[in-house]
Amino acid sequence: MEVLEAIHKRRAVRRYRPEPVSREDIQTILDAANHAPSAMNRQQWEFIVVTGKKIGEMGESFGRIIAEYTRNWDAARMRGSPFTREEFVRFAATYGGAPVVIVVLTDTAETRDFQRANLESASAAMQNLLLAATALGLGTCWMTGPLQDEKALRRILQIPGDKEPVAVTPLGYPAEIPDAPPRLDPSLEQKVRWVE
Repeated sequence: MEVLEAIHKRRAVRRYRPEPVSREDIQTILDAANHAPSAMNRQQWEFIVVTGKKIGEMGESFGRIIAEYTRNWDAARMRGSPFTREEFVRFAATYGGAPVVIVVLTDTAETRDFQRANLESASAAMQNLLLAATALGLGTCWMTGPLQDEKALRRILQIPGDKEPVAVTPLGYPAEIPDAPPRLDPSLEQKVRWVE
């Protein structure tokens, strides 16, 4: 799959089939992430590949976050969501049934400039990861919600204090692929300004 095709096909997948993802495919995806651009070529990202019981432990935390977040949602608030509130909580508690979850980390930084550069660099790695997964026929979903309980995430995955979690994604074969959401300003008339 060409890169432009992968960009247009990538979706936030929230339901996964249970079959495992090969270590070779995971390695290929992480290699693509590792080839992302980074500030001053520091390449300071790291990846935690989670499988098995640890996904369940992470899901307990994320499920609580989403249950609290959606506690006062009514039917109108859920309109447009692919889930009912109960389904949304179940997705969070199981990461959609994905057999793999990947957590992207970056170095902590003492200055705002380095903190921003680290976050941007790790985000570029995350985008490469998502596109590589799409190219291999796998689904992902860029999530920051699990970071709302960073203390639990650090405990479960033994993340040291000098590392900062940036994003989380389930990884697996999609049980369903959602339709593409409409692009805001698809003709790029409002989002682009040409300067000569």
